[in-house]
Amino acid sequence: MEKKILSLMPQFHEIKDKDLREKTLEVWMKAMEEGDWSVEDLLAMPFTLLIENTEVNIIEHTRAVTLCSIQIGDVLIKEYKGKVAINRDYLISGALLHDVGKMFEYTRENGKFVKSPGGKLLRHPISGAAFAAKFGIRTEILHIIAAHSKEGDGARRTVEAFIVNHADFVNFDALKVEDL
Repeated sequence: MEKKILSLMPQFHEIKDKDLREKTLEVWMKAMEEGDWSVEDLLAMPFTLLIENTEVNIIEHTRAVTLCSIQIGDVLIKEYKGKVAINRDYLISGALLHDVGKMFEYTRENGKFVKSPGGKLLRHPISGAAFAAKFGIRTEILHIIAAHSKEGDGARRTVEAFIVNHADFVNFDALKVEDL
């Protein structure tokens, strides 16, 4: 299962800090295990329940948000030459983990993905950050997970959290735009 996840999301390898890379991957593996999800389930799991019949799965979305976040971060670092400080490892880990809470927010009923009982009480930014904390994920990354969606609106966000938040919404909004 781990090899399959790494092949589907090779961005784990872009985390230079070995300990953080391993912890980030462990959170994914344990969330899948605790949610009783297989890789095949995730390839069928919609990245959102807010876009009816979306064909984009959680893996594709996570990869796209991570790639967008990396590119935004790299452009800011290059163009602002030291005027913006970005911890690239935190950015990548946070982007990879931003929706890990959906493993607890969703369940399957009659072959359809729906909100789980727990998901009706705690949305994925909160459950994802709480779950990742159990594995020693740094507070800066927990902040990215918790603040990446509307739960972070009005709160102070780090640069990395702003990037993941905007990358996530660019991906979401691009997929929900209807033809004009």
